[in-house]
Amino acid sequence: MQNFEVSKHKKMNNRIKINQADPAAYKAMMAMEHYVESTNLSNKHKDLIKIRASQINGCAFCLDMHTKEALDHGETLQRILTISVWHDTSFFDEQEKAILALTEEITLISNKVSDETYNKAAALFDEGYLAQIIMAIITINAWNRIGISTQLEPAAQQ
Repeated sequence: MQNFEVSKHKKMNNRIKINQADPAAYKAMMAMEHYVESTNLSNKHKDLIKIRASQINGCAFCLDMHTKEALDHGETLQRILTISVWHDTSFFDEQEKAILALTEEITLISNKVSDETYNKAAALFDEGYLAQIIMAIITINAWNRIGISTQLEPAAQQ
């Protein structure tokens, strides 16, 4: 997580700041984030995972951060705007579709990860890359839960 600046257009957030209240917990989360950033996952794959999970979870802070990162990484605005409806477009390749499906099912874990979704991903990626995809999905879901429960907000554009 990069920018903890709170929007100036909303009342002051009185919720806990994990990084201040429990630095060891925050350090552990950052270790997971550093791990994800050190993997062989392409920026495009990491960006799709982070954006889709943040959309599903409703984390405005993470969605703002990761859409900006995706644009910086060369992602197109058209693809970013249609990630939530990826099933209905031809903008995503087979690997990206498998990642988006897996992201959705892991994020909505109470519905389970179907054999169909898992097997499709397993057929497209080697075990190491698939493990990295799963860990990236788990990590952004943890960040989303921190952002939502502590009411982190994106900074307003100047």
